Amino acid sequence: MGEIIRKDINEEWAHSGIVEAGDFVFVSYCVGNIGQPIENQINGAFDHLDERLQSVGLTLESVVKFDALFRDIWNIPIMEKIIKERFNGKYPARKSIQTEFAHQGGEEGLLFQIDAIAFKG
Repeated sequence: MGEIIRKDINEEWAHSGIVEAGDFVFVSYCVGNIGQPIENQINGAFDHLDERLQSVGLTLESVVKFDALFRDIWNIPIMEKIIKERFNGKYPARKSIQTEFAHQGGEEGLLFQIDAIAFKG
């Protein structure tokens, strides 16, 4: 078994933002533009994911699966529009989930988050 590499570690939250294991990279808690409208938050989350992927030499096109977490699941069409703009037809498998985020700001704060798996083989 190869080495597991953990990066972007947050000791306070006890989690790694990026974990490289074999040919896969697991990226968690991608958010951005918190407190702004949903479209800005979705773009901000994909920007955050892209930055993390670039730190290990990958791009959004390397993503094979992601989970999209929404405060309001009815915002899926906004995400789908953004996916079409950003993934150049190389769409990953995905799952969308509605949740109450345990995050400061309540209903006006965090509206969207991405967790992703990318392939680097």
